[in-house]
Amino acid sequence: MLISETPHMAAKAAFYAVIGCWWLFLLTFWLRKRPPHAQEATRDWSSLVGLALQAAAYFIVWQHPLQRQQFSPVASGSPTAQWGFAALTVAIAVASVWLVNAAARRLGKQWALAARIVEGHTLIQDGPYRWVRNPIYTGMFGMLMATGFAAAQWLPLLVAVGLFLLGTWIRIRSEEQLLRGAFGSQFEAYARKVPALFPGIY
Repeated sequence: MLISETPHMAAKAAFYAVIGCWWLFLLTFWLRKRPPHAQEATRDWSSLVGLALQAAAYFIVWQHPLQRQQFSPVASGSPTAQWGFAALTVAIAVASVWLVNAAARRLGKQWALAARIVEGHTLIQDGPYRWVRNPIYTGMFGMLMATGFAAAQWLPLLVAVGLFLLGTWIRIRSEEQLLRGAFGSQFEAYARKVPALFPGIY
């Protein structure tokens, strides 16, 4: 069933709050202080295939953001439930932006779009990296979910989640192959102790 022509205030508030979080998300990378250039030792361009799948997932949830259909059993309930769902959506977006920002700052010169190892590369295990091995991807997934809750329908969101998780798996496999080659048993010990993407799941 379609919701009314004018979206409910809770849905509208969540939608624009998520847009604000997207601006903060992008500014994390646009305005971050550029570290001194690091000599690249190894790079794996196959990780860009995963990046393309992640981008496709984001495109799917943003296709028709202002024509949102009622897809959530929670949001279809009372005004209290609708505002609660909106608050949850915004909380996911805010937490995701914070996680991505903290992880990118901790990575410094080691951050890159394509998987790579630079001269003097270190295996970071503190900050957000003590919770998951790939906190930037965890935050990106959170932004996908928040965007889907605010702007998509169930079916497109499920397709987007599938594409995103596949793309993320490709990127993690590519990056961690390089880390295993560079750090050997040190990385293996870290991987046994800390999950790749979601605490207690994977």
